[in-house]
Amino acid sequence: MSKIHAAITAVNGYVPDYVLTNKELESIVDTTDEWITSRTGIKERRILKGEGLGTSDMAVHAVNGLLEKRGISALDIELIIFCTTTPDLPFPASANILADKIGAKNAWGYDLQAACSGFIYGISTASQFIESGKHKKVLVVGGDKMSSIINYQDRTTCIIFGDGCGAVLLEPNEEGLGVIDSVLRSDGSGRQFLHQKAGGSARPATHETIDNNEHVVYQEGQAVFKFAVTNMADVAAEIMERNNLTSEDVTWLVPHQANKRIIDATASRMGIGSEKVMINIQRYGNTTNGTIPLCLWEWESQLKKGDNIILAAFGGGFTWGSVYLKWAY
Repeated sequence: MSKIHAAITAVNGYVPDYVLTNKELESIVDTTDEWITSRTGIKERRILKGEGLGTSDMAVHAVNGLLEKRGISALDIELIIFCTTTPDLPFPASANILADKIGAKNAWGYDLQAACSGFIYGISTASQFIESGKHKKVLVVGGDKMSSIINYQDRTTCIIFGDGCGAVLLEPNEEGLGVIDSVLRSDGSGRQFLHQKAGGSARPATHETIDNNEHVVYQEGQAVFKFAVTNMADVAAEIMERNNLTSEDVTWLVPHQANKRIIDATASRMGIGSEKVMINIQRYGNTTNGTIPLCLWEWESQLKKGDNIILAAFGGGFTWGSVYLKWAY
């Protein structure tokens, strides 16, 4: 009997309408378009506006479009893994909220939190449910409303992040297509360089934490950049070596969209040219869990059955990882 792989059979994405440009940021905080572009590659990002709208609302758009493309009902979904750093609420899980909003009454689900590496972790986790035969239709959602935890007076972080969401459907494949391998890593000693200071059980919300603006992203950019450049490139190269892939074998690199220089360093380490790298950071910024599925969504028409695709990410925690998959349609 052929080995079962977990293959992506549909992908879809959603970004909010509101465009926050570098020019507008110049009027909010002490920065310039040239400074932002030269250091990050970002020109604009999308922001979710509207009272009471959370990450799950973007996911509804992404998932409903995916179901329509695949020609299936929400009732066919068995499991939802929602990869997010900005859930609608601390509990219940956004996966449960999403299931209710789309009518996925037969699905169970949970949230997965690994900062910017969440979607990579989610794909790897979901593939186990498919390969074991436990489930046949697993939805992996990656999305964040980063604007909800950004201090727009902090020019080191507010220039980077945006809002957006993407989703993929995983189904069994016996043609040797789908998720072939993954390498996942983490190192909690890096938490001090990229984290949210308050809002958890160790430091619950108080007047003091709110007055001190501790419920937002805090980042030591230089330290994070140094770790990310090395580790994201290392793990992408490692997965190529493990699977005997040369640079010619790789059809596409789908990197987490955190910084154009980190993306370039990863591609260089893999020995692949820019023509094989999916980049949309200039338009969306860093949507955290949304970056990789949004790339797959935007490049879907260029993907061919059998394409060798490497996903790579790095995030707070620190977390990082890479997934090797063969495109299935």
